[in-house]
Amino acid sequence: MDTHPSSFKGRTELFTNDLTVHIDEQGSGRPILILHGGGGPQTVVSLITPLSERAYVLTPTHPGFAGQPRPEWFDSIDDLARTYLELLQQLDLHDVLIIGSSMGGWIASEMAVRDTARLSGIVLIDAVGIQVEGHPVVDVFSLTPNELSALSFHNPSVFRANATTISSEQAAATAANFQALKAYDQGLGMSDPKLMGRLGRVSIPVLVIWGESDRVADLDYGRAYAQSFPNARFQLIREAGHLPQIEQPERLLIDVSAFADDIIVTPKSL
Repeated sequence: MDTHPSSFKGRTELFTNDLTVHIDEQGSGRPILILHGGGGPQTVVSLITPLSERAYVLTPTHPGFAGQPRPEWFDSIDDLARTYLELLQQLDLHDVLIIGSSMGGWIASEMAVRDTARLSGIVLIDAVGIQVEGHPVVDVFSLTPNELSALSFHNPSVFRANATTISSEQAAATAANFQALKAYDQGLGMSDPKLMGRLGRVSIPVLVIWGESDRVADLDYGRAYAQSFPNARFQLIREAGHLPQIEQPERLLIDVSAFADDIIVTPKSL
């Protein structure tokens, strides 16, 4: 098992063709890779410190998000999936648990379809990426921030953006994040029509967590995601929407920790 210093630090990993990825690191022990969604790395902050008390947690910022550079050629979920698989190889990490929120779950699924040799399991938190007939992912690019909040949260009034308190820098950062998300989506509507059919080859354990009030990708979409894997369980989180790690972090961490403990002793072949 890989061990690393317990203190928090950041690093920048270099890849080919001028690609760099900034990674925040915290904790020590078994490696956990956390992949954020379209809202940026701040949407998964609530997971990092609690999980780092027992694991080595890596949280990359996808190129183009949070002010990070994105080469023009780097413009697909496939690019992200391949890069993060290469990252695990560069850092020589094994038995990695991947946790992906929304778009991050799409990336995690694409990684697992390609290569699970270094993975022990996957946690998908209200992930997008598949097509489910009759249950499309909402077109987030057509929505105002408040419209998106209304669909994303169980209690949107708590998280609704207040235009009077948002600085011009914050507004610009949000707009840049959405431009990066749009580049990676490539007009696919947050779904790859071929992905669902490929998930059957992923034999490692999968936990699909879904907020009951998610109206970006609904419950039936989440259940279909879980049913696409041969070794997955579905966990509903009440009083949460598309980002249960923000609305119900304690409940989510209980489920994630129990799953992580389970797959430590579960052979990969099962």
